[in-house]
Amino acid sequence: MTKVITKFTRNVPHWQPRVKPVDLQAATDEQLDALKVTPSNTKVSEYVLTLAHDVESLKVRSPLFNGIMYDRGGMSRAERELGALGASMVNHCIYCAAVHAARHAQLEKSTDVTDKLFRDGARADLGRRDRAIFDFAVALSESPSRAGPEHMEALKAAGLDEAEVLDLILSSALFGWANRLMHVLGDPVRVPETAS
Repeated sequence: MTKVITKFTRNVPHWQPRVKPVDLQAATDEQLDALKVTPSNTKVSEYVLTLAHDVESLKVRSPLFNGIMYDRGGMSRAERELGALGASMVNHCIYCAAVHAARHAQLEKSTDVTDKLFRDGARADLGRRDRAIFDFAVALSESPSRAGPEHMEALKAAGLDEAEVLDLILSSALFGWANRLMHVLGDPVRVPETAS
């Protein structure tokens, strides 16, 4: 029996799709072509296999995802994960928040920031740069008009240049969309070890 997870965690849950993912062994040539580029280029997740039902969208989505989250230059990978975490916390996407928190901790070699955010929420005691990044991502995700001049000033005062601010906007916006897609396509669940 599985249980939907409703609290934030860094322990990445299993994502249980509502629609049966595409079976790689039975995938069409078009689906296989669209699956050539995966977000991390390491494996094909059930999420991506579910998206493969819509080949045209997947062919555009995966390169866009990789470009925003993994391209070199601009904001660091860990900071992009922090922006995506802010969006995921606003949207209460448990699965995405867990993935971004785990990646942030891995990249930073520290769980300090994500521990504070999951324990204390948006009022967590963060360093100046992390505070500015997280607050901007949260404001942008709550409502784009909430991300005002004071947020831009805080980002600049924390040392972010224009390219880094653009990376933050893109990573936050990407997960504003991706969180909603994850919500409607499936649920984050903890599967008993004997069932996995």
